[in-house]
Amino acid sequence: MVPKKKSVVIVEDDPELQRHLAKILKAAEDITFLGAVSSAEEAEKKVPSMHPDVVLMDINLPGKSGIDCIRELKKHLPELEVVMLTAYEEDDNIFRALKEGASGYLLKTSNPNDIIAAIRDVFAGESPFSGPIARKMAMYFREERETQDERETLSPREAEVLKLLAAGYIHKEVADQLGLTVPTVRTYVKRICFKLHVRSKVEAIIKYLS
Repeated sequence: MVPKKKSVVIVEDDPELQRHLAKILKAAEDITFLGAVSSAEEAEKKVPSMHPDVVLMDINLPGKSGIDCIRELKKHLPELEVVMLTAYEEDDNIFRALKEGASGYLLKTSNPNDIIAAIRDVFAGESPFSGPIARKMAMYFREERETQDERETLSPREAEVLKLLAAGYIHKEVADQLGLTVPTVRTYVKRICFKLHVRSKVEAIIKYLS
């Protein structure tokens, strides 16, 4: 069986970077490049009808920000994966984007291999972050761990998902129990792993049960 190609849309206002990213995506055999738009407003009008699997989203767009755009796109495409692209390592923006549903966060200076790997990772249920940003996140959560039980950071729905996983349910069974889709459950698992600072579902269950 031929693996499903990952469809991608770019939301970026810099024409040169837009062309650079498009060239990278077109060269990948397992990716279908659907097109590019230059603003959050244009993305909100066009992207829902394009039905991409992944959006590469510039965080600092003219007018409405990329972070606000995530919220609007998720209303129409709840299973959409969004990888933020930024020229800066701004702590506040990193966490605001993740709160709105971003799956990963890369610097615009990331090399082509890292960009393609990030798209493959989010499609497989992982959360890619460039090295400098990952270090900032680690420092932030190391400080948070000193004052708060990590399990308390989970939302009620995330806690429900983790409880069912700990009880032995597989993703499809969790989805059936909670009225979700399997991709949505995978997204919750990614967020749970992120908040509990673990790398896998198994580690999250172990931490939950400890």
